[in-house]
Amino acid sequence: MQVQSLPFSAHLRHAFVSSILAAIVVLPIFTLHLERAGARTIIVPEWRTLLWGCLAVFLVQLLRPLLRPRMPRVSLPALPSFAPAQHKGLLLAVLMIAVVWPFFAGRNAVDIATLAMIYVMLGLGLNVVVGFAGLLDLGFVGFYAVGAYTYALLFHWAGWSFWEALPLAGAVTALSGFLLGFPVLRLRGDYLAIVTLGFGEIIRLLLVNLTDWTGGPDGISGIPKPTLFGLEMTRSASTEGGTTFHQFFGLEFDSMHMVIFLYLMALLLALVTLFISNRLIRMPIGRAWEALREDEIACRSLGLSPMKIKLSAFTLGAMFAGFGGAFFAARQGIVNPESFTFIESALILAIVVLGGMGSQLGVIVAAIVLTVLPEVAREFSEYRMLIFGLVMIVMMIWRPQGLLPMKRHHVEVQP
Repeated sequence: MQVQSLPFSAHLRHAFVSSILAAIVVLPIFTLHLERAGARTIIVPEWRTLLWGCLAVFLVQLLRPLLRPRMPRVSLPALPSFAPAQHKGLLLAVLMIAVVWPFFAGRNAVDIATLAMIYVMLGLGLNVVVGFAGLLDLGFVGFYAVGAYTYALLFHWAGWSFWEALPLAGAVTALSGFLLGFPVLRLRGDYLAIVTLGFGEIIRLLLVNLTDWTGGPDGISGIPKPTLFGLEMTRSASTEGGTTFHQFFGLEFDSMHMVIFLYLMALLLALVTLFISNRLIRMPIGRAWEALREDEIACRSLGLSPMKIKLSAFTLGAMFAGFGGAFFAARQGIVNPESFTFIESALILAIVVLGGMGSQLGVIVAAIVLTVLPEVAREFSEYRMLIFGLVMIVMMIWRPQGLLPMKRHHVEVQP
């Protein structure tokens, strides 16, 4: 059956409506600017930017029917295939490069890479909940905050070190995920997303209002960095008679030692998270997550308990977020509620969706891309979220399964 094209008047109407919608979006972002005029702040509009933007949208929408048949189809190139025996060698080579690289890179590059490893941990943790179990969680940053504040509070009130607080941070966040799961995981779909979103906001508001414990909006500062077998990487030891890292090894003090050490710690934690999640999906619990994601009714008919499966996914995902939060607090040296807003949950969820839900390699690539690109293109920092939204829209249209979609493990039986 041949589809008749719309008349020119319909295309003109669509282009006109699109330009109006573009004007509504562009007006508060690009057109209105705040400037100081003496003691007052005034709004200065730039109508030329608005007019040019609307004109561009109008022309693109008007000419789109003519350009669509001539536009080539774009597809991602296929990844090179390797024999199973080559996988270990390739992974070992990548790991060696990742370990050796910070010794030759600059301080800023290593700092960005450390932040990328934190988001790799968080992305892999949320991938357990969203990618494997199919549960939409919009409040994952709440577990991230619980892990960070667990270490901060243990140091502030009990004087615990990072290595003493790290296991407890994971245990406390796992417990919080388990307790949250009982009333929440009876819901499905959008209702579950709304409730988890509320949980993340409740955690942030509690951190703001419990000023006697958490310091309120100011947070907790002075959190110490991790040590290497008790050796502090500072210019002088914090305790009398203590030995620092450079004194023990007879080196000159260099602040880069701490930067490299934090990167290697983040890399190690990311590798541990990857190893544990990779082993879990090959175990019966991982198969149960997949069954739950595909069809909860069929999962129940197999004799599995959807509630227990959901609780296991939430608990493990929260534990990984707790480890990432504790390391974030140690790296920053300060925590406050503004570090755990909803935009962080959206970013972590975008990492999972962009990389491919259930794909561990895709989540790692997406976490690195979404962390590194904003730092590289600092001149566009004002429009970071706008560009980020446009990229997500393009991905949903162009490649909805993600950059590197998950490949199902299967066995072929020869006749």
